[in-house]
Amino acid sequence: MTVNVSKQVPGNELPLVVICAGTTWAGITGSDHHIAKGLTRYARVLWVDPPVTVLTPANRRGGTGIAPWPKLCPVMPGLTRLTTIALPGQTRPVINASTGMLVRAQIRWALRQLNAKPAAVIACMLDDVLTGWEPDVLRVLYGTDDYYAGAGLMGLSKTTLLKNERRQLANANVVIAISQLLAKRWQDMGAKPLLIPNGVQAAAYRHIDKVEPAHDAVLPAPVAGVIGQLSARIDIAMLEAVAGAGCSLLLVGPNDPNWEAKRFAALVAQNRVAWVGRRTFEELPRYLRAMNAGLTPYALTPFNRASFPLKTLEYLAAGLPVVSTALPATRWLNSNLIRVASNPADFAKAVRDVTQHAPSELEIRRRQDFAAQHSWERRAHEFACAIGLPDKVHQAETP
Repeated sequence: MTVNVSKQVPGNELPLVVICAGTTWAGITGSDHHIAKGLTRYARVLWVDPPVTVLTPANRRGGTGIAPWPKLCPVMPGLTRLTTIALPGQTRPVINASTGMLVRAQIRWALRQLNAKPAAVIACMLDDVLTGWEPDVLRVLYGTDDYYAGAGLMGLSKTTLLKNERRQLANANVVIAISQLLAKRWQDMGAKPLLIPNGVQAAAYRHIDKVEPAHDAVLPAPVAGVIGQLSARIDIAMLEAVAGAGCSLLLVGPNDPNWEAKRFAALVAQNRVAWVGRRTFEELPRYLRAMNAGLTPYALTPFNRASFPLKTLEYLAAGLPVVSTALPATRWLNSNLIRVASNPADFAKAVRDVTQHAPSELEIRRRQDFAAQHSWERRAHEFACAIGLPDKVHQAETP
């Protein structure tokens, strides 16, 4: 085992929380990333990557290399990353039973290096990381997706997921869900979940009018765009209808090669369609600047219905009109700034309608102000309140 972090952590008078993430720190920026960053105002954060094995492909290691031992590395003020390992075949039921035990042992090793005891352990996944902590350590389940409904997408056993989900709910002192549907499902399983929906880094887009559009995203206006993973979560018929209606289409994000391979290839081969692949979060404003409308064309599957797409609020934060399928999360936002359509023809018509004219400054400001009400700063504050952290930061900030 190696360690690349000093035990003298700045701000070590703050409590420490452990976040067992669903994605690697170097992976796609999701709910767990934003909450982790937001919580650094209230606590020191130990971010724990999902475990990899010696057989994990390099492109799924999140830049961790191939060393078969855990590593610690500071990545930003107040946040340290722990990369963990597990046995090959960790998703198989018998081997999976050992994964949580191995990850917990590596977390305890990291805590010894940091000379710290956690105030809370937060699980953003279903590995058994909430077992075995001292009674005064708060155990939190943070549901960023409906894991059970997504079993098919992830290629995992529903039986195993349900068993792990029930164990995680039983072990958690606090349960937090990002959507009403997920909260209701866990409530029906006997939990008392809190609803803390996803948010947006509104400040990142506030001055987007001063950002130069990306040079590889030059398309004839109007341009409708999608940011995020291009996978089975997307209803490709919605995108085909938009392109067929005479709108340019800008696609920003990684593509799952197993998703509608022939249809996707035909779509991106069109003259007014551009796919630029994955881009970092910091690059997104340049691509949003090239769009006239943002699209959330999710298929209405159980997994998607229990989700809360980040992209909808990001479009609004960039001042863009939004067209979305009829997701419960969209209904929860309850805003006439989002057009809802349930079939490809209506979806394409809605895109044409919202891109007919250039938006006024007032329209742009209304969208940005609405998004700011759902900032990650506010969500992190709600989260910190839920796990008893905010008083410390407020006292520290009092003049």
